[in-house]
Amino acid sequence: MFKKTDEGIILKLRISPNSSKNEIIKTDEILKIKVTAQPIENKANKALIEFLSKTFKIPKSSISILKGETSKDKTLLLKVTDEEKINAIRLLIM
Repeated sequence: MFKKTDEGIILKLRISPNSSKNEIIKTDEILKIKVTAQPIENKANKALIEFLSKTFKIPKSSISILKGETSKDKTLLLKVTDEEKINAIRLLIM
């Protein structure tokens, strides 16, 4: 779910598109993120990156999808190396 690397943080999550609101749901198994965008023409992925950018207060360019471009299960790389920022993100998702 959350792994710190030299490049930043690797996050494994499940996206739930077409939801009533954008939100993060923490479960024991996986991090689930709901977005209002539909899974058409990459809209849900763009909405996911925008939502995480605002939530974690990091630039959109620092977030990339490593796996799961067309899947609900995704692996993201957050290019963050500042320890304070990493701890803040960890608190938000765990």
